[in-house]
Amino acid sequence: MSEYRPEEGSFNVGKVRIAVIAARWNAEITDGLVDGAVRAFARHGIEGEALEVFRVPGAFELPLASQRAAITGRFDAVVALGCVIRGDTPHFDYVCAETTRGIGEVALNENLPVAFGLLTTDNLQQSLDRSGDNSENKGEEAALTILELLTVFKQIQGAEYMSKPKMLQKARRL
Repeated sequence: MSEYRPEEGSFNVGKVRIAVIAARWNAEITDGLVDGAVRAFARHGIEGEALEVFRVPGAFELPLASQRAAITGRFDAVVALGCVIRGDTPHFDYVCAETTRGIGEVALNENLPVAFGLLTTDNLQQSLDRSGDNSENKGEEAALTILELLTVFKQIQGAEYMSKPKMLQKARRL
């Protein structure tokens, strides 16, 4: 089990909308990550219209789709989910590095929480272990991370945080 996970009872996010962007590549794995995220959000009352899942071809497309979701102003946070399994060529290194960089840039550039739910594993078994219906599911962990970030942001900004236009106006002035 992961050494650190946010505590389930400590979230105070109010009414939010979350976009989950998931790669179709390695679908057996990414479907498990999406299921974990959806379960975690549902435990905290975020379901139905408050949660939208979008699919992209692979991990490399996660940053652009996350950015597109962020700039719509429709979402309070984004969860990016994917899986890249090491192969015999350097392709793994390039895809992992650029996807990681891109997801981080989206969060900073758009001033929006974006959870990093990209598995970068050495083999299929490691991916299965981290995407199953168990306590190691990294999709669930990404969802809990978003809930904790939204709670912290709400504490930092006060009640204004959940008022999107005010938050964006202030963020652009910084």
